[in-house]
Amino acid sequence: MKNVVLPFTLVACLVLTACSRYNNGTAIRLNQVGFAPEQEKTATIDVVSAKSKPCDVYILNAAGDTVWQGTASETMLNPVSRKYRQVVDFTSLKERGTFRICEHHRQEVISSRFQITDNPYRELTRKALRAFYYQRASMDILEPWAEGYARPAGHPDNRVLVHSSAATEERPEGTEIDSRGGWYDAGDYNKYIVNSGYTMGVWLLTYQLYEQYFDTLHLNIPESTLQVPDMLSEAMYNLRWMLTMQDADGGVYHKLTEPDFEGFIRPDQCQKPRYVVMKTTAATLDFAATMALAARVYAPYKETYPGFLEAATDAAKRAYAWAEQHPAIYYDQNAMNEEFAPAITTGAYDDTDVTDEFYWAATELYLTTCDERYKKPVKLRKKQIDTYRPAVWGDVQELGDMEWMLHPEEDDPHFAIDLKADLIMYLQPFIDEATHISVHRSPYGNRESDFFWGCNSEGCCWRGDEMLFAYHLTGDKRYLVNAQRCLNYILGQNATGYCYVTGFGSKPVKHPHHRLSFSHPKGTHPGFLCGGPNPMRQDAETDGVIYPDDVAADESYLDYQPSYASNEVTINWNVTLFALSGGLDAIGNPPANK
Repeated sequence: MKNVVLPFTLVACLVLTACSRYNNGTAIRLNQVGFAPEQEKTATIDVVSAKSKPCDVYILNAAGDTVWQGTASETMLNPVSRKYRQVVDFTSLKERGTFRICEHHRQEVISSRFQITDNPYRELTRKALRAFYYQRASMDILEPWAEGYARPAGHPDNRVLVHSSAATEERPEGTEIDSRGGWYDAGDYNKYIVNSGYTMGVWLLTYQLYEQYFDTLHLNIPESTLQVPDMLSEAMYNLRWMLTMQDADGGVYHKLTEPDFEGFIRPDQCQKPRYVVMKTTAATLDFAATMALAARVYAPYKETYPGFLEAATDAAKRAYAWAEQHPAIYYDQNAMNEEFAPAITTGAYDDTDVTDEFYWAATELYLTTCDERYKKPVKLRKKQIDTYRPAVWGDVQELGDMEWMLHPEEDDPHFAIDLKADLIMYLQPFIDEATHISVHRSPYGNRESDFFWGCNSEGCCWRGDEMLFAYHLTGDKRYLVNAQRCLNYILGQNATGYCYVTGFGSKPVKHPHHRLSFSHPKGTHPGFLCGGPNPMRQDAETDGVIYPDDVAADESYLDYQPSYASNEVTINWNVTLFALSGGLDAIGNPPANK
């Protein structure tokens, strides 16, 4: 059947974006990047009321020919926004090419272009990883590696001041230390150990899962000539910086920062002094876990990085010993500012429960050294297996759990078995929601509680990563399919219709809260995941940030640079994105129904 609607060239002139609203109030939302031939493929259609009949749907190829036709589901109610939607499932379309979806009798209602192709997420993964190269501090970003986003170096950080809160006899206040390198943490220009530790944990765990894939993924970075996977070369830039943040006594500074945030200027234009601030238990333990894990992962590359394995292992041991001696030094920025100067008002990354950090650090140290002295927190965790908790920067227990599931003890395999059972039990309700109530066919986004600061990462991408981990453990395709559904949500099949990754899709994020993007003449860097809908709206009524009064939780998002509560980017969010897209690309896409 051909040309049942307007010719494709004419239709294209009428098209706006995947979520543009027309007079009839209808839109089509779907993954704007693409699908593999064999994977599940769905789209979400806006409808007017509960009485709307199932839509007849046609899919057109680039020539305007109809290559698939079918009928959408019965009308469903979005449990968050209370709006009516239908879902069309076109999994049976396996033809490779570029397509659009059209609703019968409403020819002007057409989706964005999407592709069906092999390895649809390869470039997405590459760009999400290259975002970290763009975030490098203390070095020029030059061509050919810049790929259009060259900029001068900012923040040499070779003369960073010891803040009064971090002063010791060996390093009194005002002492200058060399702490160059590392990645800018987020939309700002500071560097935080707690968040770097979590990011490195997810990064190196992901490498362990998909080592063969990442060994061959070329990123085009200055270190690409080394006989080391580019993914590990990029991570080493941050690991080297982290090592500079350890004091002689083993404790680790919480962060390297200016007293207050710089303006939206280029990094080389920044003039504020930089400080290392206060040693804390959480930062020290996150550092210990990261270094112990890195010592294992980089062991095959001792010739390229001579001495790193020994230095990382020693640093991890000394950090853990310091934390044992100082088990409850928490970061309280307000209290610190009452006692020390200058006042620090940048990101806090505060955490007053470090039992999870002790557990994760002890786990990594034990797996690296086989020293029984690190088993105490692990034994405590075995006695207290309770509600399964997803990992975030302030709660890293799951990172330890995942390591034990990957490396079960020969003399006690039941711990890993119990953890696996808890993970499966935790994921099941989300799979049920995707199957039965989700208007976006997603295991995320069906509850108001799913939406918060950073939910695109800590809610959606990480849930997809957990699904992939469960697939790794079980081989059950349900988990693979639901991981794909999480990525579909991020790439456009969601309540706003945005592709939440800069530079991708027909309706991408264009104005992130990101100083590097704002200050660059070319604009937004590609490959960054933005935070996502956040009904708390901590930025409301500041810098012109105005949300509609009646917007639902899953629509509480602004693609607007001052909206830090919904539109910032961070390294810990991006790592969950490439872990998901890269994991899917590495696994490939076996048939959804097998």
